Amino acid sequence: MEIFQFDFMRRAFLVGIILAIIIPCIGVVIVLKRLSMIGDAISHTSLAGITFGLVFNINPILASVIFCILAALSIEYIRKKISKYEEMSIAIIMSLSVGLAGLMSGFVANNVNFNSFLFGSIVAISDFELKLIIIIGLISMLTFILLYKEIFYITFNERLARLSGVPVRRINFIFTILTAITISISARTVGALIVSSMIVVPVATSLQVAGSYKKTIIYSVLFNLLWTIAGIFISYYFGLKPGATIVLISIIGFLTIVVLKNFLSKRKI
Repeated sequence: MEIFQFDFMRRAFLVGIILAIIIPCIGVVIVLKRLSMIGDAISHTSLAGITFGLVFNINPILASVIFCILAALSIEYIRKKISKYEEMSIAIIMSLSVGLAGLMSGFVANNVNFNSFLFGSIVAISDFELKLIIIIGLISMLTFILLYKEIFYITFNERLARLSGVPVRRINFIFTILTAITISISARTVGALIVSSMIVVPVATSLQVAGSYKKTIIYSVLFNLLWTIAGIFISYYFGLKPGATIVLISIIGFLTIVVLKNFLSKRKI
């Protein structure tokens, strides 16, 4: 196929497939723990990290990773301090991140480069960024597989998990770091403003058809793979932005599944 003759498109597919696998794994836990907005908070933090990197001539991806880790740990810390109003921690960190990003964006010399991080540029991945995504992707997948049982326990009931001997604090810490790193590297490819959609939408779609935790993860990954590959193909042939195209396809897919499910349930009645 013509599309695979270009090195940048082969890179785009490789990066897209890696992220399409690891993002839903993180997303399932985030959604089931009712922390969907954490994706928005950390993605906005990644934007703050990117602007910091661009202003001070530091690699934006590395700056984004550091900022996202600090934000995720801060959210977890604030959640513990105000347990009655846990969602406030997300709003506080998001507000701080938006403020920092807005303040520093005025000092960014190259607005074109800055805009590429807002809406993603999966076809413009550098050698360093490709290697970083592959390494982080492999570490994330391996960690999720090795800690599958422990993550399953803390997803539904941290108290029972603690009684079962699961080191809840340590697992939460590892998962928090994993979430931060995954979102930070995804910001470069799909865009800091829409990465949270790739976390939530595949899981929301999967929950319409899956009957168990394991099936929810599997279906989320399959849906995300389908939408990512379709989005890259469509964006290439129609000259569209890949990140935005992937997100719009996923929304269409979600709405289609919801409508079909309602239609089939009414027919059974």
